[in-house]
Amino acid sequence: MAIIGILTLLVASPALSRLLVYPRTEFFTEMWLLGPNHRNDGYPFNITRGQNYSVFLGIGNHLGYFAYYLVEVKFRNLTQSAPNSFNRTSSSLPSLFSIPVFVADEGTWELPVSFSFDYGYNQTLAQLELYKMALNGVELDMHNYTITWNWKIHGFPGNLLFELWIKNTTTSSFQYHERFIGIWLNMTL
Repeated sequence: MAIIGILTLLVASPALSRLLVYPRTEFFTEMWLLGPNHRNDGYPFNITRGQNYSVFLGIGNHLGYFAYYLVEVKFRNLTQSAPNSFNRTSSSLPSLFSIPVFVADEGTWELPVSFSFDYGYNQTLAQLELYKMALNGVELDMHNYTITWNWKIHGFPGNLLFELWIKNTTTSSFQYHERFIGIWLNMTL
């Protein structure tokens, strides 16, 4: 009888698992960046002035409620602040562009992001001076941004960042959601 009872439970367990509803125990938001072929490879790296590049930015909501997000787009060189996962703080750099996003519970959102840069080389200072960035057809002023030559990598490294902020319904303000993703770029002459 014991063996028959155990076999009955083993056979019935897949059917029972479909009928039973377990409470959700994990609530989180996921964020991703995919390459131009909608895969986890082929990311642009060596950037040429005036050339268009593309990636896919995505968000998945598993918070248990409809969420209102704000994606802050930032750009930094090696000497500027990055978001800090350990201290749970965002970058202190100003946002170049904001993308408002509404995502239903258990829903996903994805946006193709195209970008290009306009910059010039200052031979006296051995640095690139950025003039503007086009992001999905919107021109963004970058006249205060410079990138110094890095001898270790033999290039001009820049980091295009996407920080995730979420609307706090209690305070009616956005707060850093402790998620960011970025792509390193080597600006070429």
